[in-house]
Amino acid sequence: MCAVALLALSSCFTGVENTPKITEKDVSRTMTELERRQPTLSLTAYQDSLPNWRAGKQFYVTDDQARLLFAHNQSVDLDSVKFAGRFITFAGTETVNGLDNRDVVDILMSIDGNTFTYHTGKSMGDFTSSFTIPLLIDMDMVNHVAAQIQGKDVYIKTPIWYDIDKEYMMRGRQFIKVHIDQVLPGNKVLPLKVVFSASDNGQQAFVWMSSTRQSINNRDYDSMFTSRDVHENYPDIPVEHWELIINGDVTTDMTKEECRLSMGAPKQVSRMPNQAEVREFWYYDGGSYLQFVDGLLKAYRK
Repeated sequence: MCAVALLALSSCFTGVENTPKITEKDVSRTMTELERRQPTLSLTAYQDSLPNWRAGKQFYVTDDQARLLFAHNQSVDLDSVKFAGRFITFAGTETVNGLDNRDVVDILMSIDGNTFTYHTGKSMGDFTSSFTIPLLIDMDMVNHVAAQIQGKDVYIKTPIWYDIDKEYMMRGRQFIKVHIDQVLPGNKVLPLKVVFSASDNGQQAFVWMSSTRQSINNRDYDSMFTSRDVHENYPDIPVEHWELIINGDVTTDMTKEECRLSMGAPKQVSRMPNQAEVREFWYYDGGSYLQFVDGLLKAYRK
């Protein structure tokens, strides 16, 4: 009887194999105090569509591969034209007869005095404000966003910064006040480049940001900036721990909430309970992990 009881007891504490696997999504769902407490800044959406375009409208070209968008032009060799990092201008439209005998729209774009044709395959009534030309960034959209945020003092929520000169990714700081200096055209994935300066030491950097037309997780304005000091929502976090959080660091005896604020949600979580305590492991990319005992950080590798 005693042996049976011991066996039954031990089966309750066999560790991770009896604990359902917890994912990053689960942690994000149960630990979203930061997102719930912060006021949203939600930019007004940029609304424009091809029927409203006027000659002279400018687009920034993000990649030389943009030459592949345009139809062959007998008067100029497309391969000889440098597109990347320059502006191309909307010159108008032409209506042509498509393969299915529908009237479809060709867009005319001008650069260096040469006009190139982009076949849309759409009739004029098919265009909505969501229409974009690949590898081109609408400068009216960039200016629309700039008018809303340029010159503002806000708090940055991401530590992923980019060097202002060489554009390499670097480890920045999060939850500090910054001044938004400029909004510039971005790259072929994220069309906005938001340049800012840290209010405490003047360090300048930038982040890539999605537009109001996109739905890229964690790269829209509300995901990266807030109008309020985040620390005010966590009055119980001591100053010394908050300084670590700002720099993405941790130390022993930090709480799970403090660690999530510092390092973000883990990719995977496992729990290993026994008769004396509950051990919880948070795993991140690159082999980093945090080990908690009864809710407090006791060991880690970054």
